Amino acid sequence: MGRGGPAGRNHQIAVLVLEGAKPLDVGIPAQVFSHRPGMPYEVRVCGAAPGLVTGGDGLAYHVAEGLEALERADTVFVPGYRTPADADPPAVVVDALRSAHARGTRLAAISTGAFALAATGLLDGKRATTHWHYTGALRARHPLVQVDGNVLFVDEGDVLTSAGAASGIDLCLHLVRRDHGVGLSNEVARRLVAAPYRSGGQAQYVPRSVPEPLGDLFAETRAWALEHLAERLTLDVLARNARVSARTFSRRFVADTGYTPMQWVLRARVDLARELLERSDLGVEQIAHEAGLGTGTNLRLHFQRILGTTPTEYRRTFAP
Repeated sequence: MGRGGPAGRNHQIAVLVLEGAKPLDVGIPAQVFSHRPGMPYEVRVCGAAPGLVTGGDGLAYHVAEGLEALERADTVFVPGYRTPADADPPAVVVDALRSAHARGTRLAAISTGAFALAATGLLDGKRATTHWHYTGALRARHPLVQVDGNVLFVDEGDVLTSAGAASGIDLCLHLVRRDHGVGLSNEVARRLVAAPYRSGGQAQYVPRSVPEPLGDLFAETRAWALEHLAERLTLDVLARNARVSARTFSRRFVADTGYTPMQWVLRARVDLARELLERSDLGVEQIAHEAGLGTGTNLRLHFQRILGTTPTEYRRTFAP
């Protein structure tokens, strides 16, 4: 479940800047994975060749390394770039991405970077997403890709894609969780002043012209629930806290988060249990009580169903 570099070295991230690269897309992985105490990643920013790369939005990038940086990478990020539907990236870039993947390197795209991954053929027959404005173009250009335009990101194991720029943060936090557990992911989210976790299945945008004025109440209710996970939390309790009907709360909650209220509560409780396993010496029964999961049996059941592992194995993987 955890993922680091060989022989315990820091996980190497390469951010591949293509012509027309969008500055926010480039900056997200470069900042999220920036090496600092307690952050076991190192980032290199590279291009098809060393030197100046023309970006989008009036910016350019000077990269010190070319595609040789991919040979040392454990994960390669491809940020979004302008006019992705007009032409595939240079053949040398496509070949380098294929070769990196064949070596076991994980590939991840932000926004229209999905077009570069699709050009390799590695997304054929797999689910993928991109910015909602480009989903039709991605389907048309790469018909073998199962394009899902209604999600924030898609994890296909060793090839991942995300929607617009902000969802790139969600994808990066998702990978930190995969690699090193929920505790480190939450630390990174706090540093970024970002939501700790948004479901990959959450909708890219709410399809209504005038959103109902309930978002702030729902955010407050979610924050309140996180402080009361050990207590009895039902749909009625949550709706009462949000001062709306249970029906309205449930409908809008799914639109806002991608989960039903009780699915969200369960995930939050499992996340709390994960952090307690990572960062405390509490036994399974006590952790189950603290997280509102009742018994150790329930905790084991939900861990197996949601994470595909046991609390003991999870602790062995992620605890210091």
